[in-house]
Amino acid sequence: MNLESIQKYAVGRPSGRQVGLKADLQRARALVACLLLAFMSACTTPPLRGTGDLGVVIERASGSLAVVETSGRSLLGRIPGLGDLSHASLNYSRDGRYAYVFGRDGGLTKVDLLEMRIVKRVMQSGNSIGGAISQDGKLVGVANYTPGGVKFFDANTLELVADIPAQDASGKLSKVVGLVDAPGNRFVWSLFDSGEIWLGDLSNPAHPVLKKYTGIGKEPYDAMITADGRFYLAGLFGEDGLTMLDLWNPDAGVKRVLSHYGKGEQKLPVFKMPHLEGWAATGTELLVPAVGRHEVLVIDERNWQEVAHIPVHGQPVFVVARPDNRQVWVNFAFPHNDTVQVIDVPSRKVVHTFKPGKAVLHIEFTPRGEQAWISARDEHFVAIYDSENFNLLGTIAATSPSGIFFTHRAHRTGL
Repeated sequence: MNLESIQKYAVGRPSGRQVGLKADLQRARALVACLLLAFMSACTTPPLRGTGDLGVVIERASGSLAVVETSGRSLLGRIPGLGDLSHASLNYSRDGRYAYVFGRDGGLTKVDLLEMRIVKRVMQSGNSIGGAISQDGKLVGVANYTPGGVKFFDANTLELVADIPAQDASGKLSKVVGLVDAPGNRFVWSLFDSGEIWLGDLSNPAHPVLKKYTGIGKEPYDAMITADGRFYLAGLFGEDGLTMLDLWNPDAGVKRVLSHYGKGEQKLPVFKMPHLEGWAATGTELLVPAVGRHEVLVIDERNWQEVAHIPVHGQPVFVVARPDNRQVWVNFAFPHNDTVQVIDVPSRKVVHTFKPGKAVLHIEFTPRGEQAWISARDEHFVAIYDSENFNLLGTIAATSPSGIFFTHRAHRTGL
Protein backbone atom coordinates (compact mmCIF):
# COMPACT_ATOMS: atom_id res chain seq x y z
CA MET A 1 0.00 0.00 0.00
CA ASN A 2 1.44 3.38 -1.02
CA LEU A 3 0.87 6.77 0.59
CA GLU A 4 -1.80 7.81 -1.93
CA SER A 5 -3.97 4.74 -1.36
CA ILE A 6 -3.61 5.10 2.40
CA GLN A 7 -4.77 8.75 2.10
CA LYS A 8 -7.82 7.73 0.01
CA TYR A 9 -8.67 5.06 2.53
CA ALA A 10 -8.38 7.55 5.38
CA VAL A 11 -10.64 10.12 3.62
CA GLY A 12 -13.32 7.53 2.94
CA ARG A 13 -13.49 6.12 6.42
CA PRO A 14 -16.83 6.27 8.28
CA SER A 15 -17.28 9.59 10.01
CA GLY A 16 -18.69 7.75 12.99
CA ARG A 17 -15.13 6.97 14.02
CA GLN A 18 -14.63 10.69 14.46
CA VAL A 19 -10.96 10.43 13.73
CA GLY A 20 -9.62 13.44 11.96
CA LEU A 21 -8.10 13.28 8.54
CA LYS A 22 -4.98 14.99 9.84
CA ALA A 23 -4.35 12.23 12.39
CA ASP A 24 -4.90 9.52 9.78
CA LEU A 25 -2.44 11.15 7.41
CA GLN A 26 0.13 11.38 10.17
CA ARG A 27 -0.28 7.69 10.90
CA ALA A 28 0.00 6.88 7.20
CA ARG A 29 3.17 8.88 6.84
CA ALA A 30 4.62 7.21 9.93
CA LEU A 31 3.78 3.79 8.50
CA VAL A 32 5.44 4.56 5.18
CA ALA A 33 8.49 5.95 6.97
CA CYS A 34 8.81 2.81 9.07
CA LEU A 35 8.50 0.59 6.00
CA LEU A 36 11.11 2.64 4.15
CA LEU A 37 13.47 2.55 7.13
CA ALA A 38 13.10 -1.21 7.45
CA PHE A 39 13.80 -1.64 3.74
CA MET A 40 16.93 0.52 3.88
CA SER A 41 18.17 -1.30 6.99
CA ALA A 42 17.76 -4.66 5.30
CA CYS A 43 19.77 -3.42 2.35
CA THR A 44 22.68 -1.96 4.32
CA THR A 45 23.14 -4.25 7.35
CA PRO A 46 25.70 -6.97 6.58
CA PRO A 47 24.58 -10.54 7.27
CA LEU A 48 25.68 -12.14 10.52
CA ARG A 49 28.72 -14.35 10.07
CA GLY A 50 31.62 -15.89 11.93
CA THR A 51 35.24 -15.15 11.18
CA GLY A 52 36.66 -18.64 10.72
CA ASP A 53 36.75 -18.53 6.93
CA LEU A 54 37.85 -14.91 6.56
CA GLY A 55 41.20 -13.49 5.60
CA VAL A 56 42.92 -10.52 4.04
CA VAL A 57 45.20 -9.90 1.10
CA ILE A 58 47.75 -7.10 1.37
CA GLU A 59 47.42 -4.73 -1.60
CA ARG A 60 50.83 -3.13 -1.34
CA ALA A 61 50.55 -0.59 -4.15
CA SER A 62 47.34 1.00 -2.87
CA GLY A 63 47.90 0.70 0.87
CA SER A 64 44.72 -1.31 1.30
CA LEU A 65 43.45 -4.68 2.46
CA ALA A 66 41.20 -6.93 0.41
CA VAL A 67 38.88 -8.88 2.74
CA VAL A 68 38.11 -12.38 1.42
CA GLU A 69 36.27 -15.50 2.49
CA THR A 70 37.44 -18.99 1.66
CA SER A 71 34.20 -20.98 1.67
CA GLY A 72 32.89 -19.23 -1.44
CA ARG A 73 36.31 -18.00 -2.63
CA SER A 74 35.07 -14.44 -2.92
CA LEU A 75 36.07 -10.84 -2.27
CA LEU A 76 33.93 -9.20 0.41
CA GLY A 77 35.33 -5.68 0.26
CA ARG A 78 38.34 -3.41 0.65
CA ILE A 79 39.74 -1.34 3.49
CA PRO A 80 41.89 1.60 2.30
CA GLY A 81 44.12 4.04 4.17
CA LEU A 82 46.77 1.78 5.73
CA GLY A 83 49.85 3.64 4.51
CA ASP A 84 53.04 1.98 3.25
CA LEU A 85 52.40 -1.75 2.93
CA SER A 86 55.54 -2.53 0.93
CA HIS A 87 56.71 -4.91 3.67
CA ALA A 88 53.54 -5.49 5.64
CA SER A 89 52.52 -8.29 7.97
CA LEU A 90 49.73 -8.74 10.50
CA ASN A 91 48.39 -10.67 13.47
CA TYR A 92 44.83 -11.47 14.46
CA SER A 93 42.91 -11.06 17.69
CA ARG A 94 42.06 -14.37 19.28
CA ASP A 95 38.43 -14.18 18.03
CA GLY A 96 39.61 -13.53 14.48
CA ARG A 97 37.60 -10.35 14.12
CA TYR A 98 40.42 -7.80 14.27
CA ALA A 99 43.66 -7.64 12.31
CA TYR A 100 46.66 -5.69 13.57
CA VAL A 101 48.59 -4.52 10.51
CA PHE A 102 52.25 -3.55 10.72
CA GLY A 103 53.26 -1.15 7.92
CA ARG A 104 56.77 -0.35 6.83
CA ASP A 105 56.17 3.36 7.57
CA GLY A 106 55.80 2.63 11.29
CA GLY A 107 52.00 2.57 11.23
CA LEU A 108 50.09 0.15 13.44
CA THR A 109 46.49 -0.23 12.30
CA LYS A 110 43.65 -2.13 13.95
CA VAL A 111 41.11 -3.28 11.39
CA ASP A 112 37.61 -4.73 11.90
CA LEU A 113 37.06 -7.50 9.33
CA LEU A 114 33.32 -7.77 9.93
CA GLU A 115 32.59 -4.07 9.56
CA MET A 116 35.46 -3.65 7.07
CA ARG A 117 36.82 -0.48 8.56
CA ILE A 118 39.82 0.92 10.39
CA VAL A 119 39.18 0.98 14.14
CA LYS A 120 42.33 2.91 15.04
CA ARG A 121 45.69 3.76 13.51
CA VAL A 122 48.82 5.01 15.27
CA MET A 123 52.16 6.06 13.80
CA GLN A 124 54.38 4.48 16.41
CA SER A 125 57.82 4.70 14.72
CA GLY A 126 59.63 5.74 11.57
CA ASN A 127 60.29 2.30 10.13
CA SER A 128 58.96 -1.04 11.38
CA ILE A 129 59.43 -4.63 10.30
CA GLY A 130 56.55 -6.62 11.80
CA GLY A 131 55.01 -7.60 15.09
CA ALA A 132 53.42 -10.22 17.30
CA ILE A 133 50.47 -10.66 19.64
CA SER A 134 50.70 -12.09 23.15
CA GLN A 135 49.47 -15.52 24.14
CA ASP A 136 46.47 -14.06 25.98
CA GLY A 137 45.70 -11.68 23.11
CA LYS A 138 45.97 -8.54 25.25
CA LEU A 139 49.25 -7.08 23.94
CA VAL A 140 50.47 -6.24 20.47
CA GLY A 141 54.22 -5.80 20.04
CA VAL A 142 55.90 -4.00 17.12
CA ALA A 143 59.52 -4.40 16.01
CA ASN A 144 61.12 -1.16 14.84
CA TYR A 145 64.13 -0.35 12.70
CA THR A 146 63.83 3.34 13.52
CA PRO A 147 64.54 4.39 16.18
CA GLY A 148 65.26 0.79 17.16
CA GLY A 149 63.34 -1.17 19.76
CA VAL A 150 60.02 -2.83 20.55
CA LYS A 151 56.82 -1.08 21.56
CA PHE A 152 53.87 -2.83 23.15
CA PHE A 153 50.26 -1.68 22.86
CA ASP A 154 46.98 -2.56 24.49
CA ALA A 155 45.24 -4.74 21.90
CA ASN A 156 41.85 -3.18 22.66
CA THR A 157 42.72 0.52 22.64
CA LEU A 158 46.15 0.65 20.95
CA GLU A 159 47.41 2.69 23.89
CA LEU A 160 51.17 2.38 24.44
CA VAL A 161 51.90 0.29 27.56
CA ALA A 162 55.64 -0.46 27.22
CA ASP A 163 58.54 0.95 25.21
CA ILE A 164 61.79 -1.05 25.18
CA PRO A 165 64.66 0.63 23.27
CA ALA A 166 67.08 -1.84 21.69
CA GLN A 167 70.24 -0.41 23.22
CA ASP A 168 73.43 -2.42 23.48
CA ALA A 169 75.98 -2.06 26.30
CA SER A 170 77.45 1.05 24.66
CA GLY A 171 74.05 2.73 24.40
CA LYS A 172 73.80 2.33 20.61
CA LEU A 173 70.35 1.63 19.23
CA SER A 174 69.88 -1.39 16.99
CA LYS A 175 67.35 -2.42 14.39
CA VAL A 176 64.97 -5.06 15.75
CA VAL A 177 64.05 -8.11 13.67
CA GLY A 178 62.47 -11.50 14.25
CA LEU A 179 59.90 -10.49 16.88
CA VAL A 180 57.70 -13.46 17.84
CA ASP A 181 55.31 -14.38 20.62
CA ALA A 182 56.14 -17.22 23.00
CA PRO A 183 54.21 -19.11 25.70
CA GLY A 184 53.79 -17.38 29.04
CA ASN A 185 53.07 -13.95 27.52
CA ARG A 186 56.70 -13.73 26.54
CA PHE A 187 58.19 -12.25 23.38
CA VAL A 188 61.55 -12.91 21.71
CA TRP A 189 63.40 -10.61 19.31
CA SER A 190 66.84 -10.09 17.76
CA LEU A 191 69.06 -7.02 17.47
CA PHE A 192 70.54 -6.81 13.98
CA ASP A 193 73.34 -4.34 14.63
CA SER A 194 74.62 -5.63 17.96
CA GLY A 195 74.10 -9.36 17.44
CA GLU A 196 71.86 -10.09 20.42
CA ILE A 197 68.67 -11.99 21.28
CA TRP A 198 66.34 -10.60 23.94
CA LEU A 199 63.68 -12.58 25.79
CA GLY A 200 61.00 -10.39 27.35
CA ASP A 201 58.41 -11.47 29.91
CA LEU A 202 55.45 -9.09 29.48
CA SER A 203 53.16 -10.73 32.02
CA ASN A 204 53.19 -7.34 33.72
CA PRO A 205 53.73 -4.84 30.88
CA ALA A 206 54.36 -2.05 33.38
CA HIS A 207 57.47 -3.92 34.52
CA PRO A 208 58.88 -6.05 31.68
CA VAL A 209 61.49 -8.62 32.68
CA LEU A 210 64.29 -8.92 30.12
CA LYS A 211 66.95 -11.56 29.59
CA LYS A 212 69.64 -10.64 27.06
CA TYR A 213 71.89 -13.00 25.11
CA THR A 214 74.91 -11.27 23.57
CA GLY A 215 77.46 -12.51 21.03
CA ILE A 216 74.93 -14.69 19.26
CA GLY A 217 76.43 -14.13 15.80
CA LYS A 218 76.82 -11.40 13.23
CA GLU A 219 73.76 -9.54 11.95
CA PRO A 220 70.70 -11.67 12.70
CA TYR A 221 68.33 -10.76 9.85
CA ASP A 222 65.21 -12.75 10.66
CA ALA A 223 63.94 -15.39 13.07
CA MET A 224 61.24 -17.98 13.64
CA ILE A 225 59.80 -19.96 16.53
CA THR A 226 58.71 -23.57 16.20
CA ALA A 227 54.97 -24.21 16.33
CA ASP A 228 55.16 -25.64 19.85
CA GLY A 229 56.77 -22.41 21.06
CA ARG A 230 59.97 -24.13 22.22
CA PHE A 231 62.83 -23.24 19.85
CA TYR A 232 63.66 -19.73 18.64
CA LEU A 233 65.97 -19.68 15.62
CA ALA A 234 67.72 -16.56 14.35
CA GLY A 235 69.29 -16.55 10.88
CA LEU A 236 72.59 -14.70 10.43
CA PHE A 237 73.30 -12.42 7.51
CA GLY A 238 76.91 -11.65 8.40
CA GLU A 239 78.09 -15.24 8.73
CA ASP A 240 76.97 -18.80 8.16
CA GLY A 241 74.76 -20.68 10.56
CA LEU A 242 71.83 -20.02 12.87
CA THR A 243 71.52 -19.32 16.57
CA MET A 244 69.01 -21.29 18.61
CA LEU A 245 67.45 -20.52 22.00
CA ASP A 246 65.62 -23.32 23.81
CA LEU A 247 62.78 -21.58 25.66
CA TRP A 248 62.22 -24.64 27.83
CA ASN A 249 65.69 -24.06 29.23
CA PRO A 250 66.56 -20.38 28.64
CA ASP A 251 69.27 -20.37 31.34
CA ALA A 252 71.36 -22.69 29.16
CA GLY A 253 71.97 -19.81 26.76
CA VAL A 254 72.10 -19.87 22.98
CA LYS A 255 73.51 -22.59 20.76
CA ARG A 256 74.86 -22.44 17.22
CA VAL A 257 73.25 -24.88 14.79
CA LEU A 258 73.48 -25.58 11.05
CA SER A 259 76.91 -23.97 10.83
CA HIS A 260 76.95 -24.50 7.06
CA TYR A 261 73.63 -22.70 6.47
CA GLY A 262 74.06 -19.32 4.80
CA LYS A 263 76.25 -17.60 2.29
CA GLY A 264 79.48 -19.60 2.58
CA GLU A 265 78.47 -22.33 0.14
CA GLN A 266 76.44 -20.23 -2.23
CA LYS A 267 77.19 -20.44 -5.93
CA LEU A 268 74.73 -17.78 -7.00
CA PRO A 269 73.98 -14.18 -6.02
CA VAL A 270 71.23 -13.92 -3.43
CA PHE A 271 68.34 -12.03 -5.03
CA LYS A 272 66.11 -12.36 -1.96
CA MET A 273 66.90 -13.69 1.50
CA PRO A 274 64.48 -16.42 2.57
CA HIS A 275 62.04 -15.59 5.34
CA LEU A 276 62.64 -17.89 8.28
CA GLU A 277 58.95 -17.88 9.14
CA GLY A 278 58.55 -19.50 5.72
CA TRP A 279 60.20 -22.71 6.88
CA ALA A 280 57.97 -25.79 6.84
CA ALA A 281 57.74 -28.08 9.86
CA THR A 282 56.61 -31.58 8.87
CA GLY A 283 56.64 -33.66 12.03
CA THR A 284 60.24 -34.29 13.07
CA GLU A 285 61.74 -32.51 10.07
CA LEU A 286 62.07 -28.97 8.79
CA LEU A 287 62.13 -28.20 5.08
CA VAL A 288 64.02 -24.95 4.65
CA PRO A 289 65.04 -22.79 1.69
CA ALA A 290 68.77 -22.90 0.97
CA VAL A 291 70.36 -19.44 0.74
CA GLY A 292 71.67 -18.73 -2.77
CA ARG A 293 71.13 -22.28 -4.01
CA HIS A 294 68.47 -24.08 -6.01
CA GLU A 295 67.72 -26.44 -3.15
CA VAL A 296 65.40 -27.11 -0.25
CA LEU A 297 67.21 -28.55 2.75
CA VAL A 298 65.76 -31.24 5.00
CA ILE A 299 66.71 -30.77 8.65
CA ASP A 300 66.18 -33.33 11.42
CA GLU A 301 64.64 -31.28 14.23
CA ARG A 302 65.80 -33.79 16.84
CA ASN A 303 69.50 -33.07 16.30
CA TRP A 304 69.44 -30.04 13.96
CA GLN A 305 71.46 -31.80 11.29
CA GLU A 306 70.92 -31.69 7.53
CA VAL A 307 69.76 -35.09 6.33
CA ALA A 308 68.90 -34.39 2.68
CA HIS A 309 68.62 -31.71 0.03
CA ILE A 310 65.99 -31.48 -2.72
CA PRO A 311 66.84 -29.84 -6.08
CA VAL A 312 64.26 -27.20 -7.09
CA HIS A 313 63.57 -24.75 -9.89
CA GLY A 314 65.25 -21.63 -8.44
CA GLN A 315 66.30 -19.91 -5.23
CA PRO A 316 63.47 -20.72 -2.79
CA VAL A 317 61.91 -17.98 -0.66
CA PHE A 318 58.90 -19.55 1.09
CA VAL A 319 58.57 -23.27 1.80
CA VAL A 320 54.99 -23.71 3.04
CA ALA A 321 53.60 -26.94 4.48
CA ARG A 322 50.05 -28.03 3.74
CA PRO A 323 48.26 -28.52 7.08
CA ASP A 324 48.46 -32.33 6.82
CA ASN A 325 52.26 -32.06 6.23
CA ARG A 326 52.07 -34.36 3.20
CA GLN A 327 53.14 -31.59 0.81
CA VAL A 328 55.18 -28.41 0.85
CA TRP A 329 54.73 -25.69 -1.76
CA VAL A 330 57.72 -23.57 -2.77
CA ASN A 331 58.02 -20.18 -4.47
CA PHE A 332 61.19 -18.56 -5.76
CA ALA A 333 63.20 -15.39 -6.02
CA PHE A 334 63.66 -13.41 -9.25
CA PRO A 335 64.05 -14.39 -12.08
CA HIS A 336 62.13 -17.60 -11.37
CA ASN A 337 59.37 -15.92 -9.39
CA ASP A 338 56.59 -16.93 -11.78
CA THR A 339 56.85 -20.57 -10.72
CA VAL A 340 55.63 -22.73 -7.84
CA GLN A 341 56.72 -26.30 -7.13
CA VAL A 342 55.11 -28.93 -4.92
CA ILE A 343 57.27 -31.39 -2.97
CA ASP A 344 55.90 -34.72 -1.75
CA VAL A 345 57.29 -34.99 1.79
CA PRO A 346 57.58 -38.81 2.13
CA SER A 347 59.47 -39.23 -1.17
CA ARG A 348 61.25 -35.84 -1.00
CA LYS A 349 60.56 -35.33 -4.71
CA VAL A 350 59.00 -32.52 -6.73
CA VAL A 351 55.66 -33.84 -7.97
CA HIS A 352 54.22 -30.76 -9.64
CA THR A 353 55.53 -27.56 -11.27
CA PHE A 354 53.32 -24.76 -12.55
CA LYS A 355 53.25 -21.02 -13.26
CA PRO A 356 50.44 -19.18 -11.43
CA GLY A 357 51.53 -15.72 -12.65
CA LYS A 358 54.27 -13.12 -12.59
CA ALA A 359 55.95 -12.29 -9.27
CA VAL A 360 54.49 -14.91 -6.95
CA LEU A 361 55.05 -13.50 -3.46
CA HIS A 362 53.08 -15.62 -1.01
CA ILE A 363 51.26 -18.92 -0.54
CA GLU A 364 48.58 -19.50 2.11
CA PHE A 365 46.55 -22.65 2.74
CA THR A 366 42.98 -22.65 3.95
CA PRO A 367 42.66 -23.95 7.54
CA ARG A 368 42.25 -27.61 6.54
CA GLY A 369 44.45 -27.37 3.49
CA GLU A 370 42.05 -28.15 0.64
CA GLN A 371 42.94 -24.90 -1.15
CA ALA A 372 46.16 -22.99 -1.74
CA TRP A 373 45.87 -19.24 -2.37
CA ILE A 374 48.78 -17.67 -4.28
CA SER A 375 49.43 -13.96 -4.85
CA ALA A 376 50.72 -12.90 -8.28
CA ARG A 377 51.81 -9.30 -7.68
CA ASP A 378 52.58 -8.21 -11.24
CA GLU A 379 49.38 -9.65 -12.69
CA HIS A 380 47.17 -8.20 -9.94
CA PHE A 381 45.31 -11.30 -8.86
CA VAL A 382 45.22 -14.08 -6.31
CA ALA A 383 45.01 -17.56 -7.82
CA ILE A 384 43.22 -20.34 -5.91
CA TYR A 385 44.18 -23.99 -6.45
CA ASP A 386 42.87 -27.35 -5.35
CA SER A 387 45.79 -28.69 -3.31
CA GLU A 388 45.04 -32.33 -4.16
CA ASN A 389 44.75 -32.26 -7.95
CA PHE A 390 46.31 -28.79 -8.57
CA ASN A 391 43.36 -27.57 -10.62
CA LEU A 392 42.79 -23.81 -10.76
CA LEU A 393 39.56 -23.07 -8.89
CA GLY A 394 39.39 -19.35 -9.58
CA THR A 395 41.05 -15.97 -9.23
CA ILE A 396 40.34 -12.79 -7.26
CA ALA A 397 41.44 -9.40 -8.57
CA ALA A 398 43.77 -7.49 -6.24
CA THR A 399 46.08 -4.50 -6.65
CA SER A 400 49.70 -5.70 -6.42
CA PRO A 401 48.88 -8.43 -3.91
CA SER A 402 51.60 -9.69 -1.58
CA GLY A 403 50.87 -11.34 1.78
CA ILE A 404 47.78 -13.52 2.27
CA PHE A 405 46.69 -14.06 5.88
CA PHE A 406 43.75 -16.23 6.97
CA THR A 407 42.21 -15.97 10.43
CA HIS A 408 43.24 -19.46 11.56
CA ARG A 409 46.61 -17.84 12.27
CA ALA A 410 44.99 -16.37 15.39
CA HIS A 411 45.43 -19.73 17.12
CA ARG A 412 49.02 -20.51 16.17
CA THR A 413 52.16 -19.51 18.06
CA GLY A 414 54.54 -17.31 16.11
CA LEU A 415 52.01 -16.27 13.47
